[in-house]
Amino acid sequence: MLAPTGGTFTLETVTRFVDVAADDLAAAREEIDALNVFPVPDGDTGTNMFLTVSAARDALRNAGDDLGDGLPALARGALLGARGNSGVILSQMLGALAGRIARAAPEERTARVVADALREATDASYAAVGEPVEGTILTVARAAADAARDAARPADARARDVLAAAAAAAREALARTPEQLPALRDAGVVDAGGRGLCVVLDAAETVLTGRRPPPGPVPARGHSIPVPVDPADHPLTAEGPAYEVMYLLDAADDRVPDLRRALAPLGDSLVVVGGGGLWNVHVHTDDVGAAIEAGIRAGRPHRVQVTHFAEQLAAHRRRAEARSGRGVVAVAAGPGLAALFAEAGAEVVEGGPGRRPSTQQVLDAILATRAGEVIVLPNDGDSVAVAEVAARTAEVDAGIRVTVIPTRAQVQGLAALAVHEPGRTFDHDVLEMTATARHARDGAVTVAARRAITMAGPCQPGDVLGVVAGDFAVVGDDLATVAVEVLDRLLAGGGELVTVVRGADGPADLAERCAAWVEEHHPHVDVVLYDGGQERYPVLVAVE
Repeated sequence: MLAPTGGTFTLETVTRFVDVAADDLAAAREEIDALNVFPVPDGDTGTNMFLTVSAARDALRNAGDDLGDGLPALARGALLGARGNSGVILSQMLGALAGRIARAAPEERTARVVADALREATDASYAAVGEPVEGTILTVARAAADAARDAARPADARARDVLAAAAAAAREALARTPEQLPALRDAGVVDAGGRGLCVVLDAAETVLTGRRPPPGPVPARGHSIPVPVDPADHPLTAEGPAYEVMYLLDAADDRVPDLRRALAPLGDSLVVVGGGGLWNVHVHTDDVGAAIEAGIRAGRPHRVQVTHFAEQLAAHRRRAEARSGRGVVAVAAGPGLAALFAEAGAEVVEGGPGRRPSTQQVLDAILATRAGEVIVLPNDGDSVAVAEVAARTAEVDAGIRVTVIPTRAQVQGLAALAVHEPGRTFDHDVLEMTATARHARDGAVTVAARRAITMAGPCQPGDVLGVVAGDFAVVGDDLATVAVEVLDRLLAGGGELVTVVRGADGPADLAERCAAWVEEHHPHVDVVLYDGGQERYPVLVAVE
């Protein structure tokens, strides 16, 4: 799905696509969840699709620097991390896309490869579903594949044009889904899974063209855009199966047709995806035992998950009632910073440069707060995505209300935590903490480990680098001189408080020299020093 304008598929472009798709699904998650009224109105489609793509992203990042290793890792990560009906279908699509790109010959036109990939993804998704229903993610996928096929026919067609046509057709098909599915028409919404797929296709278009497609579903002529509603207005009824059964299955590929035939009479929303001996099985049924026994006859089921829809909602309510108060989770890059966050009442996760915490570590910290509302401060740009996945998992599995404030520096986290007030409403607290973090202008000093080109010019190993708002803005040869230059730039816009955090490396008096410079040149500004103990950065600074 992803070739840059130059015409070759690259790991960088595929990684960029998965990053944008995951971030955009995170942003649209609540909207998509609110659209979820079919097949079961449990309000988790957006969350499940986000978690599925996030699993694919994590697998891709851990696969190394070779596209040949990255594509199978992406497909396997999506398969293993797929959650829910739409998430399982999306995993099959991503696997088919990755497979077609992996088979692309150097001489093939990338436009044709992209069109073929979308067609194979659509065909694989229809084949994976026991009883395909129109007006769903499948319909949207087929419209995108048809448009891609037509756009790829000209000899001079480009991959970016094919994806733009596919994304536009998907949005138009999404706006028509209420005409095809009575449950959507009655609720006044478009299909949730189809909306999620549009987000993914829009992400691909953005990566290849640099343009942001129109937000939300774009209706065809004569059609209006339905308004999302609260799924609570469409309660679960006794008309459909009561349980969702999911499991991974180790089984020979030739055993899967019999498995599908055995599962089909047991319920609905049957999806079996995978290949090469590993499968992800999903079905809604009233006979949990029979669904699992069918898997045992076909191979070895594992990671079995059984969800009683009505009990799931009740359990979320019970867990929410059992938890009380508000907690904060903060990622700390050093022992001193960890102590500061802990003293302020936060649950601390160890992290920092080169030590990004895992999703499970952040999730464990969220659960450890024992709170019904939790605010997460990742304090590192690379940890924001991990925190988002952990937050959504905590919401789905534990019914905890979680918000991630995207702090990208330790000093931003300190600033945000300083204004945390549990007595305020949750939304007000998040708003105040977010605003404070954004207004904290951050900087740092570090030492170059290799030759590179920075915004401030080339650097050599051993050069001192000054960081301003996440970018290398100063190159020098003396830690104190560069630190003062960083402070001077941060204070150019004014400020009332400077925070200096001492690191584990560098001269012992570096932080004190920074404080002395501020007191001499900006006597009206207050200075606070902390011992952070962070590695790689002899000093961190912030101006508020």
